[in-house]
Amino acid sequence: MSTPLDPKTPMRLIARLARLLPYFGKPYSAWILVFLTTVVMSLTEPMIPALMKPLLDKGFTQGALAIWMVPVALIGLFGVRGLASFSAQVALAKVTNNGMLILRRAMFDRLLDAKLALFRQQSSSALANTLVYEVQTGSMMLVNALTTLVRDSLTLVSLVGYLLYLNWKLTLIVTTLFPAVAFVMRTLSRRLYRLTKDSQQATDELAYVVEENVLAHRDVRLQAAQASQAQRFNLLGESMSRLNMKSTTASAAMTPLTQMLAAFALSAVISVALVQSAGQTTSVGGFAAFVSAMLMLIAPIKHLSELANPITRGLAALERGLDLIALTPSESGGSFAMPRAQGHMRFKRASVIYPDSNSAALERFDFEVQPGETIAIVGASGSGKTTLVNLLPRFVELSSGSIELDGVELAQWDLQSLRAQFALVSQHVLMLNDSIAVNIALGQEPDRERVTQCLRSANLADLIADLPQGIDTIVGHNAMQLSGGQRQRLAIARALYKNAPILILDEATSALDTESERAVQEALQGLMQQRTTLVIAHRLSTIQHAQRIVVMAGGRMVECGSHAQLLAAQGTYAQLYQMGFAASSPTSADELGAQIRLR
Repeated sequence: MSTPLDPKTPMRLIARLARLLPYFGKPYSAWILVFLTTVVMSLTEPMIPALMKPLLDKGFTQGALAIWMVPVALIGLFGVRGLASFSAQVALAKVTNNGMLILRRAMFDRLLDAKLALFRQQSSSALANTLVYEVQTGSMMLVNALTTLVRDSLTLVSLVGYLLYLNWKLTLIVTTLFPAVAFVMRTLSRRLYRLTKDSQQATDELAYVVEENVLAHRDVRLQAAQASQAQRFNLLGESMSRLNMKSTTASAAMTPLTQMLAAFALSAVISVALVQSAGQTTSVGGFAAFVSAMLMLIAPIKHLSELANPITRGLAALERGLDLIALTPSESGGSFAMPRAQGHMRFKRASVIYPDSNSAALERFDFEVQPGETIAIVGASGSGKTTLVNLLPRFVELSSGSIELDGVELAQWDLQSLRAQFALVSQHVLMLNDSIAVNIALGQEPDRERVTQCLRSANLADLIADLPQGIDTIVGHNAMQLSGGQRQRLAIARALYKNAPILILDEATSALDTESERAVQEALQGLMQQRTTLVIAHRLSTIQHAQRIVVMAGGRMVECGSHAQLLAAQGTYAQLYQMGFAASSPTSADELGAQIRLR
């Protein structure tokens, strides 16, 4: 966990800032320009009150100054400061945008290779919020705050130096202001950090509620759950509002407290200066220059007193991204690779126990699949079917046992090479908001002729012909304007394009109507040819041609055999079969198999 911002431990703050150097440390030329222009602006700050002294002492009273000298000096001074300010802002923008780009790339790369446990621990809205909004907000706040810290610190030093030159006794009174300001900053910054972390958590929770209701908008309306969801949103929104108000109160208190301290110091200076003027130890010009320089101290002191909030918020926001990169382990694989596997798979006492679960999702599973064989996997919900097939591309990791592909354990395979051997068609089809061609050739450069052929093989030729831009048509968010059957056939076309030797069908037709299922089944028959195929299905129409059927219950294989063998055994499969046919009276076994659903 990140350590709270504590002014008493500057080394800790420096260590936290050092984590950002790989991302915001370049380009060096921009940083050098920022530093030089900041120094110029800081060192020219005392020149403004310095012009007051000769103007009052010699210009108005003695007429010893030429009329053009002070105006020309002022124009030149503000011209230099304006050029320095412009250059600093442009260079700072370059540093900030370059740093955001590098950090976002690193975060996104980590998302792409992170262990899948990350996506079970954090919601997609929280990850998106961190990568897109937190990085931008934190970067701009922190870089601007650090630049202000350097600029106003140098300004403060140069003004105090000038004050010491003018009148060291009065300057000692002014310096009593600094410890009091430091105390105020230390006290309020601690509170700001705690509130910032709580506010970030509340923001993630609120975004997650929005995400859930967007994804489940049909169910919310069907169940008339709008009122309860609105109440849930309001409670979280009110909690976040209270945290924001507390944070604003703490931040806003810094400025008036600092100004009051400055007012006390100014009152003391004026009183002592009046005493000194009575003894003729200071001139009118010297006193005016001193008061002007002292009043100019208020702005940098005010800015420095307000830095606790942006530094706290900026660090807290960026550290979420840094922690995502540093603390999220990436997936690991071996070095074995081959262009195309034969499809021979062997499970050896494979077991899976998910975190926070008391029972095994898969227990001591022993099985062997020959190349080109079609294996069906059936069983009640929660029996371990999906866990079993997710082990193969290593979307789920074994707790014990081993799995071999072509005689090599999965852990020894290079992950990219391993996953290249599998094509997946599931009931949940994900399409990117891009063209049909890009979605079909996902991960590869689209070959237009090959894409068109795969779409024909998936029975989508008529659909493509009706679209205004053919395979270049943008499908929109998850292709929601297409029917369920059309999306399933797009997934089949994608699997055809990948041309992997092993095919996984995870309830690919469970959500389709009869007509859509028939079209998908025809496409699947072509896809399954000359491939090792694992089929998870509730409908016997998708598994009746399987060489073997594996029956799962409680994470274990309880039966295995052909359709006829399992019916003759009068075991679990036969019971599932009978339950599915209780309400039907088909005229033939084939018709029966086309209608059955295994519950």
